[in-house]
Amino acid sequence: MTVATPRAPGISTRLAYGLGGVAFGVKDSGFSFFLLIFYSQVIGLDARLVGLALTIALVADAISDPVVGYWSDVFRSRWGRRHVFMYASAIPVTVSYFLLWRPPGSWNQTELFWYLLTLAVLTRTFITFFETPSAALAPELSRDYDQRSVLMSYRTFFGWAGGNAMTVIMFFFLFPAFATGAIPQGQLNPAAYVAYAGISAALIFLSIMTSSLGTHSWVSRLVHPEPRRLTLVTVFRDMFETLANRSFVALFIAAIFAFVASGLVSALSVYFSTYFWAFSSVQIGEITLAVFVSALLGAAIAPLIAQRLNKKRAAIVIGGVALIVSPLAVALRLFGVLSDGGDPATFWSVLVIGQISVALTVAFQALMASMIADLVEQSELKTGRRSEGVFFAANTFVQKMVSGVGVMAAALILALARFPANATPSAVPDEVLQRLGWYYIPALVLLQLGMLSAIAFYSLDRRTHEKNLQRLGSASPKA
Repeated sequence: MTVATPRAPGISTRLAYGLGGVAFGVKDSGFSFFLLIFYSQVIGLDARLVGLALTIALVADAISDPVVGYWSDVFRSRWGRRHVFMYASAIPVTVSYFLLWRPPGSWNQTELFWYLLTLAVLTRTFITFFETPSAALAPELSRDYDQRSVLMSYRTFFGWAGGNAMTVIMFFFLFPAFATGAIPQGQLNPAAYVAYAGISAALIFLSIMTSSLGTHSWVSRLVHPEPRRLTLVTVFRDMFETLANRSFVALFIAAIFAFVASGLVSALSVYFSTYFWAFSSVQIGEITLAVFVSALLGAAIAPLIAQRLNKKRAAIVIGGVALIVSPLAVALRLFGVLSDGGDPATFWSVLVIGQISVALTVAFQALMASMIADLVEQSELKTGRRSEGVFFAANTFVQKMVSGVGVMAAALILALARFPANATPSAVPDEVLQRLGWYYIPALVLLQLGMLSAIAFYSLDRRTHEKNLQRLGSASPKA
């Protein structure tokens, strides 16, 4: 395997790499925020069937993620290992995501279930062909410990910004525009999601093409694998050797807890905003709009705190603070400190607490991705192969749990709370909202405790990473 030592990535490369996160962010926010309420409350598909369809799609993804990751590690072409996959994904993922939000209105429960399942599997598979190879570029663009945190901060910020942009558009423009006398809550009007389908699909396509073209000039300076004779046994042995790493296992388990917790929060976000807090569409839009600032703050914090504390300690500190902040607003409402959205003090409390939580989440996700990138050289010393694709395929798989297991957990909590279907905010009894909160808080806290417990077993720090670079004879370029 030949490795050209690339120059430190400049601002244009950082932006191009980061903008690739928009595609996954748009898809992920749709799956996390809107897909459950769209299919269950708007289309009328049983919430349990929605959760089942998304969970089955997640299982199918367990096949595509490692296959694409490994394939992009060993692929040889004049466009390098990654970019062929990135370009090839653009049109299929755009079309499948568009169709996901356009189910036939006359179909029964069984037919809608199979429609959702098919389009969810296709969307997940096609986004994998972009996200995994694209994200795996980071360890090749820079081998520097701190520079990788910067790259991942760009990626994480744009992922959040892209998804949040569509959420803002929904609550500020589409939902109010489609609120009618017959359907006063625009988020319950199917026409709003028709408009969403076109805008979000276009944004996904632009993100993929912009990021792919913006990093294409690096192809000749990146890793070029030596030709190998591959068999099924070889492939499985390679992947096992790569992933049989204690620090990776710690990160993988921590990421499962972290992203399932994030998925739970996202899937129930619309329920809490619409029913628990009874916020108006404008109030929800204002809270969502503030996420751009908190996401930028989190992306800026991550490399700074990592430089001071090392990445593992920084992640534990940030995760520990998030454990307290994330459920705080709901807990205050349950104990009678806050009321509903009609009280200005409640609105501002929820906004501030929510934005602190988002900033902490963004910083944590950036650090986790950067910690994964640092495992590449450690694995290379052990196996003789650079396996960025396999590592980031595992990370992508966990991220997709946001709209799989996270949504399934949200659907379970709604069922336990006996939340009514097709209900207006005024028609939901207070005892149902109380049950929703009391099931939500312990579930979220337990997931975050699991995350912090797992990450404690990660052992790679700055000094070890630099020793790994020295042993490989690699320079560590500075920004």
